[in-house]
Amino acid sequence: MGKKRGNRAGFWFFRTSLKLFGLSGAYALLYPVCLYYLIFDRHAVSTAMTYVKRRFRSYNIFRRICAVYKLFVSQGKNLIDRYYHVAGLGQFDVELRGYDRIKSLLSNSQKGFILLTAHVGNWQASMTALKKLNKTVYLLMTPEENAAVKNTLNIGNEKDKAKIISPEKFLGGILEILKVIDEGNIVSIMGDRSYGHNSARVSLLGGKANLPVGAFSIATALKCSVVVLLPAKVSSRKYIIDVSHVITPRCSSKSGKEEEIRALVQQFARILEEYAVQYPFQWFVFSDIWEGEGE
Repeated sequence: MGKKRGNRAGFWFFRTSLKLFGLSGAYALLYPVCLYYLIFDRHAVSTAMTYVKRRFRSYNIFRRICAVYKLFVSQGKNLIDRYYHVAGLGQFDVELRGYDRIKSLLSNSQKGFILLTAHVGNWQASMTALKKLNKTVYLLMTPEENAAVKNTLNIGNEKDKAKIISPEKFLGGILEILKVIDEGNIVSIMGDRSYGHNSARVSLLGGKANLPVGAFSIATALKCSVVVLLPAKVSSRKYIIDVSHVITPRCSSKSGKEEEIRALVQQFARILEEYAVQYPFQWFVFSDIWEGEGE
């Protein structure tokens, strides 16, 4: 089990700082905190470095360490924004790109779709932006075990905004997922970590990475679309939520199903790579999805 980061004292400190000094003040406090993690949290640095090495191949070791530090700060800002949002301390300007396309998907089919994302950006802001679809969004995610994180970031308490399907349920929650999509709703699934489940080896950032196939296996079976959700923080008060990329399984033949699913995963990998190029410090993968590949 991975080390749990974040405790009540730490969240109280940032929560109080937000109320007293606002976003900019809370952001400023991140720099020494992230420096502490850079120096003392070897696991966090090591997992972040697996991404940094591939995204910044020309960097020397010093520049790579600086990039890891910037990645920590960026993630910290996103976490602060999440609390700022769920606590009702203020709102962000959210630009939703691709809304008309997914609205059309829902209008032309009785089924819902899979919302495929990665460990990027602020998913609370994304859920707020998607409320205008008037559909319930179900998040496939393991319940947060760290009580301090759960209570502070309001995880699992989204009420009408979103609901959670736990992969720890019978058959990994698949029966509930099928029911939800058949009823015309949306299921959000993370697509950049396999957590030991079936994966496909695809090209990503100049190497071969393992990305989970689950979302595309479900979409192929249900004949529904996969909409890629990629939020990005573009300023202290603005997010862009991109849902313009839609991947549609062809469902051609049973014999070629495995290769077809791998091709769909590769298509997602290309989209994810484009995101990493445009927003290099907003993909918090923190896992060696390139494991087994030579340097």
